[in-house]
Amino acid sequence: MTEIKGLIHSTESFASADGPGVRFLIFFQGCPLRCAFCHNRDTWALKNPKASLRSAGELLDEAQKYQDYWGDKGGITISGGEPMLQMDFLVELLREAKKRGIHTTVDTSGAMFSPTHELLDEMLSYTDLIMLDLKDIRDDAHRKLTGSTNANILEFAKYLSSVGQPVWIRHVLVPEGSDDDAQLAELRAFLDTLDNVERVDVLPYHTLGKYKWDELGEPYPLEGITSPTKERVENAQSILNCSN
Repeated sequence: MTEIKGLIHSTESFASADGPGVRFLIFFQGCPLRCAFCHNRDTWALKNPKASLRSAGELLDEAQKYQDYWGDKGGITISGGEPMLQMDFLVELLREAKKRGIHTTVDTSGAMFSPTHELLDEMLSYTDLIMLDLKDIRDDAHRKLTGSTNANILEFAKYLSSVGQPVWIRHVLVPEGSDDDAQLAELRAFLDTLDNVERVDVLPYHTLGKYKWDELGEPYPLEGITSPTKERVENAQSILNCSN
């Protein structure tokens, strides 16, 4: 039987803002969205000479070298790119992690959601926490920001609620974009229809990943847009009822 391997962009040993506790981050290669603010621009294409094929065992052996630092809450967080783009390997990695007693978090846009996907429920059964990135509740603005509709993403959020899957919501606050009081209020109203949201995080837009666009010789879509002010971040946190 052929061992399943995943196309991995990179790993990070000590992350403290990507799930509970200290996390070992695994970045999958490949993403269907084209977010204007993406700080991992080099993860979009599945073909990347810097990415490598790795097995679940190899990744988890590496992760467990740092397990002493995780404490009671830490574990692995699978991000990207978009983890659900490599669903077969994602399930394999999560399954093996649970066999080893490792807490699992999947950071996803939800863009690959299909309610009929044969591996969806199995994937969720091995996942302790979903970190769901809701980029803009308005479909037209979402298309402009990411190149894709948000319809199936919102359906994914509803599905996760229906099955009781614990979720943290992440929302990037972009000046002249998602930093809009009406948008934020509409997003809060949508979140109020869900029964599984444990936390909402506002992530201030930044340009730390702009250099990756420069390295690829591509124009940065949000050139000239600066990070939101402290006041606007606090305003968004208030509207979205952030308690963290």
